[in-house]
Amino acid sequence: MYLSPVGPRAGPGAIAASRYSLQAVADAFDPSAMIERFRARAVAVRSRGIPPIEGVERQRFIEQAQVDFMDYAMLGDAQATLEDGILTLRIDLRPDPADDDAPQPP
Repeated sequence: MYLSPVGPRAGPGAIAASRYSLQAVADAFDPSAMIERFRARAVAVRSRGIPPIEGVERQRFIEQAQVDFMDYAMLGDAQATLEDGILTLRIDLRPDPADDDAPQPP
């Protein structure tokens, strides 16, 4: 679905058109399904193989995969709410208390 531009350069009626388009998106949007897609992406990033590349490019690929996994995993752990057309993602970044019992590296 195309969303009309909004901002100082938007033409006449763009704000009204974008509100209509955004309302259509909000009506059909399922925050739980979005969160599930991010969980699936995190699993896909974690389980994908490394292509046959070497040297610096290999290291960059690995680093990007780690960042992608972290991003997708955090969004996959989010609690999503959609109220009055505003999507709010709440992500708890506090350490898990169960991790306090885990052995610490030297």
